[in-house]
Amino acid sequence: MEVITTHVNADFDAMASMVAAKRLYPDALLVFSGSQERSLREFFIKSTLYLYNFRRLRDIDIEDVSRLILVDTRQISRIAKFEQIVNRREVEVHIYDHHPDSPDDISGDHEVVRPVGATVTILTQLIRERGIEITPEEATVMSLGIFEDTGSFTFNSTTAEDFEAAAYLRRAGADLNVVSDMVTQELTAEQVSLLNELLLSAQNFNVNGIEICIATVSVDNYVGDLALLVHKLKDINNLDVVFALARMEDRIYLVARSRMPHVNAGAIAREFGGGGHATAASATIRNLTLIQVEERLREILSSTVKIFPTAEELMSSPVVFAHVNMPIHEAEQIMVRYNINSMPVLEGGELVGLITRQVLEKAIYHKLEGQAVGEFMSSDFSVVGTDAGLLEIQTYLVEHQQRILPVVEDNRVLGVITRKDLLNFLVNDQDAERDARFQEMGSSRWPKRKNISGIVKEQLDSSIIHLLKDLGDSARAMGFKAYAIGGFVRDLLLRRANLDMDIVIEGDGIEFAKAYAEKRGIRARCHKKFNTAVLVFSDGLKVDVASARFEYYQHPGALPVVEASSLRMDLYRRDFTINTLALSINPGDFGHLIDFFGGQRDIKEKTIRVLHNLSFVEDPTRIMRAIRFEQRFGFRIGKQTANLMRGAVKMGLVHKLGGKRFFHEIQLILMEENPLPALQRMTEYGVLSVLSSNLQFDKKRRDLFIAIGKVISWYRLSFLDEPLETWRIYALGLFCDLPGHDLDNIWERLDFPPTQSRRMVWTFRRVDKLLKGFFQLPDHRPSDVYRALQEFSPEEILFMMAKAASEKVRRAISHYLHRYRNVRTELRGRDLKAMGIPPGPIYRTILEELLNAQLNGEVKSRQDELALLFRSHPELFKQEAGGQQKGATGS
Repeated sequence: MEVITTHVNADFDAMASMVAAKRLYPDALLVFSGSQERSLREFFIKSTLYLYNFRRLRDIDIEDVSRLILVDTRQISRIAKFEQIVNRREVEVHIYDHHPDSPDDISGDHEVVRPVGATVTILTQLIRERGIEITPEEATVMSLGIFEDTGSFTFNSTTAEDFEAAAYLRRAGADLNVVSDMVTQELTAEQVSLLNELLLSAQNFNVNGIEICIATVSVDNYVGDLALLVHKLKDINNLDVVFALARMEDRIYLVARSRMPHVNAGAIAREFGGGGHATAASATIRNLTLIQVEERLREILSSTVKIFPTAEELMSSPVVFAHVNMPIHEAEQIMVRYNINSMPVLEGGELVGLITRQVLEKAIYHKLEGQAVGEFMSSDFSVVGTDAGLLEIQTYLVEHQQRILPVVEDNRVLGVITRKDLLNFLVNDQDAERDARFQEMGSSRWPKRKNISGIVKEQLDSSIIHLLKDLGDSARAMGFKAYAIGGFVRDLLLRRANLDMDIVIEGDGIEFAKAYAEKRGIRARCHKKFNTAVLVFSDGLKVDVASARFEYYQHPGALPVVEASSLRMDLYRRDFTINTLALSINPGDFGHLIDFFGGQRDIKEKTIRVLHNLSFVEDPTRIMRAIRFEQRFGFRIGKQTANLMRGAVKMGLVHKLGGKRFFHEIQLILMEENPLPALQRMTEYGVLSVLSSNLQFDKKRRDLFIAIGKVISWYRLSFLDEPLETWRIYALGLFCDLPGHDLDNIWERLDFPPTQSRRMVWTFRRVDKLLKGFFQLPDHRPSDVYRALQEFSPEEILFMMAKAASEKVRRAISHYLHRYRNVRTELRGRDLKAMGIPPGPIYRTILEELLNAQLNGEVKSRQDELALLFRSHPELFKQEAGGQQKGATGS
């Protein structure tokens, strides 16, 4: 059996080449290896292509194939199931293609590969040479392939052969009306919306002298003909180079177009497992987030698109360094941590030497690990400025054999260039990693900026705007830069009130906080270990200040180790894209939104996404935070993020969390206005089962949480000024009715203080006893209800109220809260003493009797209480009763 096939997601050139190949191989079957583009599927419906008897892959047995004819591709990764047979000796492979060479190209028994605009051009030439007649319908289909792949002869890849082939097909009867209808077809509503998103997200970047546009979109469903939309984007904005990234369902689609010889679209697409020409290419990417693909794309562009590289473009920043007095063993640990082999040595902020890992390891071998780095550093070294050229850099790193080349300006080390940095540029090795993840992510290039000063004025009080500007002015006066970041900026875009301000300083945050506090006459609480401080203003407002910092985790679930870094690195360490936004408060660009990781897009799409695939491995508490944010904002967790969450739970990473950190996240969820949906999601993801397999949100527990929400609302309306720790009520609802051994395990797992765990157990027992015993009695005097409930806190009483099944019980508890709990006697102990009654246990008996009488309506005034006291305890007034009574009455 002979089979003609092409690549998955077949386009018009692929289909036209199959039809043309059928004329060369009349006995072969036409079989698509996978799906086709939407426009191609519509053409099948509208045209008479069914006459060509296209077969479905599932309808043939590929084991029977003896000759495989591949058209418009030779990449083994793009032919689906046919890759299983291409390397078999008994299968003859014929190839017709116009794409440039790729690493995974198949070697055929017969190959015709030419650099023309469309593969069907090659096959048209062969048909002409052999004198084979074609029908007008075939000529029309073949013309479609040429017009599409050459952009109607406007792409730079178009050759003279393409024009000649099109002329031949026109003479053979090609219907250009059909071609025009298909090439210039109207866009669907979905496509128009997607094109609009591409236009809005398009950002231009200058990459080593070349202007490159990157546009990113994210939609849940697949929208066809992305290449067509990118072509329209390129035409509308008159772009020379454009890369479009579209997240559709669980995949990222890349489409690239380039008119610049310095930007090879095909080579870049191949880095993502795709392919194409230097001018037009595409790729389909799985198992990466949109942010990760964009990050990788920018790295590839940075290392491949080069015209005039300078030291500033080649250097890694911020710099990992050692202090001159640092012990050898500490310096060696730094190099191991960041996987680097050489680093600068600083003294008082100035560069004084270089040190290599080999020197440190030898010193440790000779048991000199306690000696200072300065004793063994190299003080004979060269440096360059930011504008140093490639030749000067090569001279120091290659000819002078210097391991690392510092880039210095005004005696400050701005970055370093390693031999690997130079090698990456010289050999175009996009897969090589930088010396350290710290330095790899430290570059501050390519943030997306947007002026949102209008939103700032709309959402913030003028006093807050004045404060932010004052902080920015003060930072500039110290040579620093300041940014508002995180939830404050996120909620600004969401139009939600939030004055929990976090300020990041590119510089020394503690130094800034101290200077600002002293200047403004306010307090500053500093935490040197984490490079953070809190500014406390006279009106009670607090502003958190931190140095831009980098975090790394020594093992999953551990607390992070914190070190100084840049704004971009500080944002990269955060949990979700929506929390990575920064608002510049610096003079000159106050109110500019800085978005490195697509946070604004995800806010608009109402999606929670992590920044990288190890996010939950590094910090499993982010699983609960993702759920909390999802429910608070009415967002949804992105598909890949959800898969990563489930994977982290499966790996048991939640088990490794410290008890206090685990409970803190649960507590934050219980503090939400309605924690029920978040807790149900925690159950879905298997987080709550880490505490107990019996901790499930069945109907009974759901109903209890709904009841708790109702009693909390009732209490807040009834007692407006009374504080209430609602999370405690929900915590009681979460852990109630669990077996005793489960509760013991939960207390131990969450590091609960014994006093709190004992109180919760006591509450469970007392509540059950009252609901099943006391409140089942037919009648209750107010004094009885008071005595039953007086030991409980308001939170515990509301839990009992929510758990009560009877309206009668809830009414009795309501009466206690409204009428009884604040009842007091008129007489006090001092009154009893003034009446001549000796102090002792009798005081308590008397006061309880009087309180019961007050609660039950038996007495209403001081005189009533005195009368009751004389009636119930006449023995206390036998001697001088009249005088005592008179004295008491007068008092």
